[in-house]
Amino acid sequence: MKEHESLKQLFQQEFAKMVAVISKQFGLEHIEMAEDIVSETFLAASESWGIKGLPPNPAAWLYAVAKQKTLYHFRRHKIYEQKVIPEIKAQQPLNEEPDAINFSQQNIKDSQLQMLFAICNPAIASEAQIGLALRILCGFGIDEISEAFLTNKETINKRLFRAKEKLRNENIQLIAIDNTLPETELENRLDNVLLIIYLLFSEGYYSQTENTILRKDFCIEAMRLGVMLTEYERTNSPKTNALLALMCFHASRFNARVDHNDAQVLYEQQDTALWDTALINQGIHFLNNAATGNNVCSYHLEAGIAYWHCIKEDTTEKWENILQLYDQLLLINYSPVVALNRIFALYKAKGRTIALAEAAKLPSNNSHFYFLLMGELYNGFDNQQALLNYEQAQVLAKTQREKQGIQETIDNLKGKK
Repeated sequence: MKEHESLKQLFQQEFAKMVAVISKQFGLEHIEMAEDIVSETFLAASESWGIKGLPPNPAAWLYAVAKQKTLYHFRRHKIYEQKVIPEIKAQQPLNEEPDAINFSQQNIKDSQLQMLFAICNPAIASEAQIGLALRILCGFGIDEISEAFLTNKETINKRLFRAKEKLRNENIQLIAIDNTLPETELENRLDNVLLIIYLLFSEGYYSQTENTILRKDFCIEAMRLGVMLTEYERTNSPKTNALLALMCFHASRFNARVDHNDAQVLYEQQDTALWDTALINQGIHFLNNAATGNNVCSYHLEAGIAYWHCIKEDTTEKWENILQLYDQLLLINYSPVVALNRIFALYKAKGRTIALAEAAKLPSNNSHFYFLLMGELYNGFDNQQALLNYEQAQVLAKTQREKQGIQETIDNLKGKK
């Protein structure tokens, strides 16, 4: 059992690293073979460790076996001698032997960063980019990805297959983040990279799976990728730091956001003693780093909103600041969810009457979020209207977890009557 749990944890930690290094060495056209080799490595580990127990350094054991399997495969297919060795020799002094596969920490980071920028090529469909990121950068299995997208494994496999075909057919290359890459191209790719990280974190923060509201593993992977970007001068930009600040502020409230039954706890009901002050301070650090340059992006504004939500005191000043930030955010990145969240801030800053009048102007779009907001606005003011809206929200909610949470709210409201 210990070996099984350790192997499962190592798979998530090391699978993506090993695939990235092998793909960097031999080319993205061999990414599926890299995945197969790494999977075979973990299968060998399962068989060996089940008999002999865990080795002293499990990660080093995996790297050594992956090297052997990789070289065997590519030498057998003559790719190593015909393509790889000539390219490496062309880049190194003639008196140096080419280093076959380098699993150093620095090369792992370089490989994963280059892989992330390659995945975010516009030639790959946007819905496939995050799937590829989850699979080959974060080590998530097909089951986990299909559950996250509320679809079946066959659909995800087809989506990933088409994306990998694009990598091959479009001859998409790993991109070195150095001075040879033009600034404009770097900026365009960085925007896509940050969006993928944002979507990955969002999927974890408000999970659409049937089993849980919060997927911390998705959020942690998104934050890891964000931190990796800050370790390189050309990607350590204000918007990168703004996104990291946003993620830190949200992550600081993880422990207060779900109860012991994994049900969602609304912001107003959270136990502020459970907020992580260290992560809040880390978010402030990244937000300060983001305050350079003249451009303000949506990540800056969302990070500012998330910062004010980490202020425990429920003051008018707090909600007026949040409202102002939402007003700015709507101007540069309108979305129905942002518009709804702004109404709640308006309610806290200006009162129920003004908020209800503004909410009446918004379309419901058959969104359970809309009816949840309306239920909150009417709660304690017109409980019959509140119940009608909560009941409609429950009908429209997508997952069983959400339906259960709304039902508890309905039960509590009925108990007040």
